[in-house]
This record gives sequence, C-alpha cells and structure tokens, in this order.
Amino acid sequence: MTKPLSILVTGGAGYLGSIMVPALLEEGHRVTVLDNFMFGQASLSQLCANPNFDVQRGDARDADLLKPLLQHADVIIPLAALVGAPMCDGDKVGAQTTNRDAVLTVLRLASREQRIMMPVTNSGYGIGEKGKLCTEDTPLRPISLYGRTKVEAEKAVLDRGNSISFRLATVFGMSPRMRIDLLVNDFVYRAVNDRAVVLFEPHFKRNYIHVRDVARAFIHGMENFDNMRDKPYNVGLSDANLSKLELCTQIRKHLPKFVFMEASIGEDPDKRDYIVSNERIERTGFRPIYSLDQGIVELIKGYRMLRNSVYANV
Repeated sequence: MTKPLSILVTGGAGYLGSIMVPALLEEGHRVTVLDNFMFGQASLSQLCANPNFDVQRGDARDADLLKPLLQHADVIIPLAALVGAPMCDGDKVGAQTTNRDAVLTVLRLASREQRIMMPVTNSGYGIGEKGKLCTEDTPLRPISLYGRTKVEAEKAVLDRGNSISFRLATVFGMSPRMRIDLLVNDFVYRAVNDRAVVLFEPHFKRNYIHVRDVARAFIHGMENFDNMRDKPYNVGLSDANLSKLELCTQIRKHLPKFVFMEASIGEDPDKRDYIVSNERIERTGFRPIYSLDQGIVELIKGYRMLRNSVYANV
C-alpha cells in the first residue's frame, strides 16, 4: 500500500473509470474526476458521500479547467477518450483533440514531478505476424484512427518521462457505465438475447482482460512506480489469446443454445488480428485474477438486467 495520493482522473465516469475510481478510493487515495458525462450517466453517484471523492463536469480538452485540478494531483490518469474505431470514425476531429491533444495539454501543464499513468490500446499492434506474440518492442502499426491517436499520445507520455503506459487488451466485464459494444461483452449479449451470432473472419485473434483487472493494474503501477516507470506494459490474460470462433466456443459452454456460424460473404471492418505477450508486467508481480469464464458468467447475470443499446459507444 502506497501512502495516500491525490489522483486526477479525466474521463473517470466512463466504462473503465466507473470501476477504477471506487478501487482507488478503497485504497485510501483522494480522487478527483473530470468528465463531460456525454452518455448522461450517473455511474459514480454512490461515491458522493465519500469525502475523498470530488467530481467536476467539464471537457478534458479545456486547459483553463485543467490547470486548477492539476495543481494538487500527485498522479494523473487521462482516461478521457473517444474509445473504439467506429466512434472515432464518426467524429474524427473529436478523436484527435480528445485522444491525443488533450493528453498533450496535460503534459504541457503538469510538472515533471507529477506522475502520469496512461491507458492505451494494444490495437496499436494492428495485424500481427501469424503465431508470433506481440511484445512491447514489437513495431506499432495501428490500422484505425483510434489506434493512431492512442499510439501518438502514448509516445508523447513516455517521451516526457515519469510515466507508465498500459496497453490494454480488449476489456470485458460489467461496469456501472456499461459498454456492450466491446467484443466479449457484445458476443455474450447476443448469446443471451439473440442466441446467435454471424462471425466475419472468425480466425482473427485478440487478447482480453477484465475491467477489474485493469483497475488492479493501475494500482499495481502506483505501488511499483519506481521500478516500472517510463515503459509500456501489455495488460491481458495470457491464457486468452483467442480467435472469435474460440471465444464463441467458450461462451457456448455457459449458454448451450448459443449458435454461431461463419459468414460465407462479407468481411469484418475491424482488421485487427494479433496475439500478445503479457510477460513484462507479469515479471513485475502482476497477475490478473478474473478469468474469461468468470467474466462470461458475470455478463450473463448483468444482461438479465440490461436490454438497451444505450449501453454502447456506437
């Protein structure tokens, strides 16, 4: 346990933040969230009674708003982003100004002593070499605007120093600000509600990680910052480098009536296809504790409550 820190989380009311912020408060830290609440969510409302929690409504791109919030922060976690290729393609200017430029503004305003912990995406690896694990030294070849903006932001953060970046696998699991458009979340939603899915290019592989393990990775980074600083870390389940077909097979173990088939024509607009090594962060002592199977069971329960596409980014 590190000494209590003051932490600023931009975008802290989103899918990741709604799990991460309570976890940081449980560790005894003081947390301020800046969020524009673009989805109309009240995902942090249960925290308002906590004296160590504060929240500001506003835009993470607003330098005048950021300045006073940064003054007292020991750690800055820039979660604010337009997340996912479809959302970024729908608002190209917003993607660049939020995913990249807002981070550059934080770097300009923050002192060198302030620590930055940056979430990015392992989609920066783009299309990997068949059978070859992507490590943090693998060249980044993002194939979407989303991937490019996050790669550019990560480079700026690591070049600045006194920072860590986490290259997150495809995240899954329930959150108070739910996203059903993430791959595992989406396929389980379809399995529960439609009992069927048509797969385009089912051999494409991804790595996966539970949203609660993402929060744990950030806490681990805080507690081991001096040993981990100035490097990127892949964060995923090392036993879950799975194709879409393998993922559906796993889901069917829990929902036997789930039917999936390969489309005879058409293709997936998302061409990402890679497998990932998480060895670097594992060598620092971090291990995920939530399995893919646990996440599927959790999502099945969650989808007995949620039936609305408002819980997606697109």
